[in-house]
Formats: sequence, structure tokens, C-alpha cells
Amino acid sequence: VLWAQRSSDSDAEHNYIHLTLQVADVPKEDVTLDLQPTKLIFKGTSTSKKVAYAVDIEFFAEIDPKESKIHHTSRNIELVLRKKELKAEFWPRLLKDSKKVHFLKTNFDKWVDEDEQDDAP
Repeated sequence: VLWAQRSSDSDAEHNYIHLTLQVADVPKEDVTLDLQPTKLIFKGTSTSKKVAYAVDIEFFAEIDPKESKIHHTSRNIELVLRKKELKAEFWPRLLKDSKKVHFLKTNFDKWVDEDEQDDAP
């Protein structure tokens, strides 16, 4: 799982979490994706690798599932999760729990520092 974020205290369009589930060859019909305000539950099986993927993520704060977007490709599942609260500050972490997990990494291709986010495209 890769993640990055943007924050804005005035523009909801720029107040989101970008989440990528790197699960190759998991057909849409084999995906179980439950997006709730406080968590994400994913299960799916790769047809080529014959590997079962599963992740249960409890978010640091609430998101708005209705305003969030999901894009499924053959290589991954990309989610743009709209943060519920408009705040200029970044979340200090993605997960509610502060312990490190082995499957979660920062997506540096999409990451922008908090003080530089207004200048980023």
C-alpha cells in the first residue's frame, strides 16, 4: 500500500489522501472493497500469481466515502479519499495506530511537503 496526501482548509478538492493498493491481476469481480468513514477493508485474489491479498486499514481521521474515487486497473487499485475535515495541516500518519506496519509506504511520486503543496500541480 502506497500513500500520499494534500490538505486545504478552504478547498475540499485539495483535501485528500491518495492511496494505491498494488495488487496485480485482481479482476474487478473478485474484489471486495468496503470503504467506510473510518476504515478500508480490501480482499482480492490475483489470477496470474494465485495470491490472495487482504488489508484492513483504520484511518487516522474520517474520510467522506461518497466524495472519494476508486480507479481499478490491471496493476493496482487507486483511491482518492476525500478527508472529511478541512484543515491546512497534514495528517501526521495514515493509520489510527501509531505503530509501523510493513505493508505501508510513502508514495514519493505523489508526495508534496506540507509547506510546498500550494505550489504543486
